[in-house]
Amino acid sequence: MLAIVVLSLFGAVLGFPADFEEAIPVAEPEPGVNWAVLIAGSTGWGNYRHQADVCHAYQILHRNGIPDERIVVMMADDLAHNIRNPTKGVIINHPDGPDVYHGVPKDYTRFDVTAKNFLRVLKGDREGVAGIGSGKVIESGPHDNVFVYYTDHGAPGIVAMPHGGMLHADDLVTTLKEMHQEGKFNKLVFYLESCESGSMFDKILPDNINIFATTAANGKESSYACYMDTKRKTYLGDLYSVNWMEDSDVEQVSKETLEQQFEKVKMLTNRSHVQEYGDMNMKNDIIGLYQSTINYPSAPLKPYRKVQHDAVPSPDVPLAILNLRLETAESEEERQAVLAELKEELNLRTSIAQTMKDIVTMATDDADKAADILVNHHREITARPCYKAAVNYFHDKCYDLSQYEHALRHMYTLVNLCEEQVPLDRVTAAMDSIC
Repeated sequence: MLAIVVLSLFGAVLGFPADFEEAIPVAEPEPGVNWAVLIAGSTGWGNYRHQADVCHAYQILHRNGIPDERIVVMMADDLAHNIRNPTKGVIINHPDGPDVYHGVPKDYTRFDVTAKNFLRVLKGDREGVAGIGSGKVIESGPHDNVFVYYTDHGAPGIVAMPHGGMLHADDLVTTLKEMHQEGKFNKLVFYLESCESGSMFDKILPDNINIFATTAANGKESSYACYMDTKRKTYLGDLYSVNWMEDSDVEQVSKETLEQQFEKVKMLTNRSHVQEYGDMNMKNDIIGLYQSTINYPSAPLKPYRKVQHDAVPSPDVPLAILNLRLETAESEEERQAVLAELKEELNLRTSIAQTMKDIVTMATDDADKAADILVNHHREITARPCYKAAVNYFHDKCYDLSQYEHALRHMYTLVNLCEEQVPLDRVTAAMDSIC
């Protein structure tokens, strides 16, 4: 307004016509485009659901007009042609669903799916991923919106990656803050599926940097797998994930808001407590601002046939799969082989629990304190540097958390050791001795 007044006065002084300011072109705000990162942080047939989730998410964004050059997909890509896949080249995310694997870009696969590469992709660090995968990164600017979807295993303040260590909450949030400060986006939406996923954002994601995040669970509970498939003998999806994606499939993305989708998903994901974090003013935005190209003429799909979710806590998935394989074994030889796998899984869980108990006992040298640390599952993380170092050391020295997923269930113990101010060098020394 001030500029128009000054121009009008300037024009009057020089004898220009009264409508002089209308002849001055006024720059329109630059139209933004949409970018997306889709990442599955696991490997293996037993974790089928994570890559199936990501492939389904890609189909939604692709169908809604976001071009492949602005969608980065990170997944191990070890399912479609897996020896256990009865439909080679096909991945599904619903018992009656279509193939969601076709056309999916393979930007970063196998050993390239790491926390470091994920953060480099987010920040648009082309040099950091030079010679790795497709080299594609998010090259968004201040007018662009970004959608991030992550699915895998998690624990307090961490989510898993197939290789290269865990993704820590403080590293993720620090990256998101830097992206905001550097004008890397207009607005960013983050959907996160993992156990204890709320701990990645709770009390550390600011509410004033144009980021809205939702998680499959709060910071103290499991997320849930769903759609056990008797043909493939694995779970096809995750409860929170299929709920938001099946909603995006059938709704008008140009009309439904983030809040409406969140409330639906929260109601349908009735085994865990779906959470929201960040800028609540963004909840009135339509989901199409993040999951489609603006004004793209996308058409909703027909709803899937309603089937039972058969939801189970993610930590119980390996046992549920083994039990199904045992029930459907077609020979005594096969049955005995599955029984051996089941025994091995149970022994591994016992071994991990004993290892952690021994570490705590040695690090504290106090029976009462050790007992409390081992049973208290729900402490908040405040000693983040200590916890981060302890997790990384445990991962390197004791159990690779990417491969031994049940070990994630014991990370609360490391939270407790740090919150009790047990010196980190005592903790790592105990790991050196026990592991």
